[in-house]
Amino acid sequence: MKFEEKHVGNGSLGGKTQSCPGQMHQANGKPGPNGKAEVSGKQEQNNGKCDVPGRSLNTYSWEEIQRHDQEADQWLVINRKVYDVTGWADRHPGGRRILHHYAGEDATDVFRAMHLERDVVQRYLKPLLIGELAPGEPSQERNKNSQLVEEFQELRRTLEAMNMFDANLLFFFLHFIQILILEALAWLMLWHFGTGWPITICISFLLTISQAQSSFLQHDIGHLSVFKKSKWNHLMHKFVMCHLKALSTKWWNNRHFQHHVKPNIYPKDPDIDVGPLFLVGDLQPVKYGKKKIKYIDYEKQHLYFYMAGLPLLMPIYFNLQSMQVMYLHGYWEDIAWVSSFYIRYFITFGPFYGIFGTLLLIYFVKFLESPWIAYVTQMSHIPMKMSTEENHDWLTTQILATCNVEQSFFNDWFTGHLNFQIEHHLFPTMPRHNYHKVAPLVRSLCAKHGLQYVNKPLLKAFGDIIRSLKTSAALWMDAYYET
Repeated sequence: MKFEEKHVGNGSLGGKTQSCPGQMHQANGKPGPNGKAEVSGKQEQNNGKCDVPGRSLNTYSWEEIQRHDQEADQWLVINRKVYDVTGWADRHPGGRRILHHYAGEDATDVFRAMHLERDVVQRYLKPLLIGELAPGEPSQERNKNSQLVEEFQELRRTLEAMNMFDANLLFFFLHFIQILILEALAWLMLWHFGTGWPITICISFLLTISQAQSSFLQHDIGHLSVFKKSKWNHLMHKFVMCHLKALSTKWWNNRHFQHHVKPNIYPKDPDIDVGPLFLVGDLQPVKYGKKKIKYIDYEKQHLYFYMAGLPLLMPIYFNLQSMQVMYLHGYWEDIAWVSSFYIRYFITFGPFYGIFGTLLLIYFVKFLESPWIAYVTQMSHIPMKMSTEENHDWLTTQILATCNVEQSFFNDWFTGHLNFQIEHHLFPTMPRHNYHKVAPLVRSLCAKHGLQYVNKPLLKAFGDIIRSLKTSAALWMDAYYET
């Protein structure tokens, strides 16, 4: 969840009130008329304690809060404070669906995970505050393991004290230079050797590496893990995602953040909504089978993954979806940035290949990049558990839906450190060069609470995608042919 714009909450209230030092509400519990409130990070540091004596807040039970989980009525809890985000949802920079995904739930850990400058964000939360949990209520829903939640939060505080969320700017600068050098080298080879087929194939591979590494870099910046200020991450994200890759940042943010907050959960994670071409997990194949749905021969979907999923993910699915979202929603800033990608390519490669030839080069490179990105992004999730909402705590939610791939210099480079998918999902704003340092601590916490920390070889992770598709196909067959 990301709060970065000002908004006046609707102040809907109910429940009992109690004396509480700290939140500047009027007698009826609504925010002040100007909708503005200056706050610091103290509210979070004090675990939701108030600052100013003599004020009162309404108190709520979890039973009451959980009734407000509809799109037109959304409450959530952060640090024991209850917020009505209904009127804010459409203005939420991370997308309105993320807020709805956590309506009626404790969102403390996801809020900490997804926001970089939480002290700044607090001032936008303040007008949405309507109360707090009643004194006798636990800090999270009763079905959650409070000890596990507390120990995970203590782990995060430990990592913050160890400066694990501080980026090494030299690391990311060298990564960025790598991308620029590969593109410059491709142009220099054309300029020196001409446009023969061997040279064209060679520069296509250079540009493919550059594009794949740009994908990983934009992923880092999009998660605010490079710069300490969100605005610098947002600006650099525009440059890398739109200018270097010709994809919309807003499309990516809205889609990818949903995946992060509710991974492998139907229907909240858009990354597992790959029907009707593929059926994944245990639930979707059975649903299609029982309804006698057969858009394609799902028995052979693992073969379609090779023929369609791998080569077409980037040039067709992502590219067209990004364009569609930009134009339908009028993301004109993204459109301008993406246009600069094509202008740059026409200027640098147009003199050698012409307009049509340059377009062919662009999409040939996307075609080559696609299997690389498809394997890296799918290997950690498709083989893992997929389910409807089970309302687990943050750690359990991420562990059940993600797995790691063994560390090596090549694996780190080839996957953009997404071989540490577990650590990335738990701490999205953490710079990736620190994942290997925190992995032993995460593994230890999982072992203590009986959670399976999956870590596998790279080639096995690739193979598990196919095996998972075959398993899902078998489930579909059983349901489809059941009499």
